[in-house]
Amino acid sequence: MPERLVIGMSGASGAAYGIRLLEACRELGIESHLVMTGPAEMTIGYETSLKPRAVAAKADYHYRADDIAAPISSGGFRTLGMIVAPCSVKAMSEIATGVTTTLLSRAADVCLKEKRRLVLLVRETPLHLGHLRNLAALAEMGAVILPPVPAFYAAPKTLEDVVDQTVGKALDFFGHDWPKVKRWGENIPKSRRKPKGAR
Repeated sequence: MPERLVIGMSGASGAAYGIRLLEACRELGIESHLVMTGPAEMTIGYETSLKPRAVAAKADYHYRADDIAAPISSGGFRTLGMIVAPCSVKAMSEIATGVTTTLLSRAADVCLKEKRRLVLLVRETPLHLGHLRNLAALAEMGAVILPPVPAFYAAPKTLEDVVDQTVGKALDFFGHDWPKVKRWGENIPKSRRKPKGAR
């Protein structure tokens, strides 16, 4: 069976994360299964020069958000798990409560019930108490909450560097080492500096 990864793109800002994730999967030989919500398609138009169909073409398989009969809606369809990038508060809240109104939230729900890895790049700030309670519930259910926070220790030079670092971090949870990631203590000279007074 090929290594399959479900990728969800919801309507939060940060379409670049989902797009770059699809490109990374292709580089790593991971079979990608994409579902985009309607708001995600709108965000792609606002934030990039791409059309939604061009983004969909980067996936090995893509599904409409209303296609509840898609393979990824069933626990019998084996995958590594799912990354939602970006993950809106609406999508996060649906997943947290089990109220799955789209294929995206249903596919995420499948990952939770089948004990597969679910990584959520939640894009919202500041967070109110309701958000935090839903995030806590998801963490208790086994989801990984991975806000796309820049890693400044990696000395990013471009916006793409920032996006790549987060995408690589998400892929780490599925056992894939993407070469674009700069890891502290491995390939960053600053992490090997001796403290003052050390010989």
